[in-house]
Amino acid sequence: MHLKKSKAVIHSIPVLTDNIIWVWVFSDEAIVIDPALVDPVQSWLETHKLKLKAILQTHHHSDHIGGTPGLINLWPNAEVIASRNDINRIPFQTISVKDKDKIWLLDTSVDVIEVSGHTNNHIAFFISDENENISSPKLFCGDTLFSGGCGRLFEGSAEDMFNSLKKLKELPENTQIYCAHEYTESNLKWAHSLHPNNLAIKDKLFDVIKKRSEGLSTLPTTIGLEKEINLFLQARTIKEFAELRNNKDCW
Repeated sequence: MHLKKSKAVIHSIPVLTDNIIWVWVFSDEAIVIDPALVDPVQSWLETHKLKLKAILQTHHHSDHIGGTPGLINLWPNAEVIASRNDINRIPFQTISVKDKDKIWLLDTSVDVIEVSGHTNNHIAFFISDENENISSPKLFCGDTLFSGGCGRLFEGSAEDMFNSLKKLKELPENTQIYCAHEYTESNLKWAHSLHPNNLAIKDKLFDVIKKRSEGLSTLPTTIGLEKEINLFLQARTIKEFAELRNNKDCW
């Protein structure tokens, strides 16, 4: 099957235990986000007769960059776009970016947003619906924001992550969030344990448990939905956020 769309389409490749490699397709070209492995991506692209145009790297962890060297061996003209501040940890990057940079990919403008916290040089990629080939805004946020949760603080501080989530919370409410892990059920079980009477969390958890039991993904989510069910986005202060993060870490 050859995928040809007038609008860009995002596909998922589940790998490892809970990683999701996202593939952004437009016409006969594809951009891969945070490829943990080579083989599943190669197989998917070849099956759909797509050319790898670029790889977006949100951060340096091995389950996000592990497949990149192999993919650029197969598609040597593909660009690798990553934080210039992480050149030592993502040395194969060919386009180095920083906060507020704008790049052009697949006839689409993409904004770079620095979202430190999970790692010091974590970035996200935002595509607004001002682009003609985008049906709604898209956010590739790696391990910063999850449905019902956020990333652990491996390098950054609670203040870093709080400020990063504040940036993302200000994006349009219909922004589709393509995070890199399927953590929704666990996150919402934790949130429900803290707020058992919260109907938004309770209803979403019921829906998520049903989807997962059927082998379905819970992603993408949206900024608007996360404002209703994500306790980390609801934190009003850095102190409140830090207490939630510590509670989740120990849960």
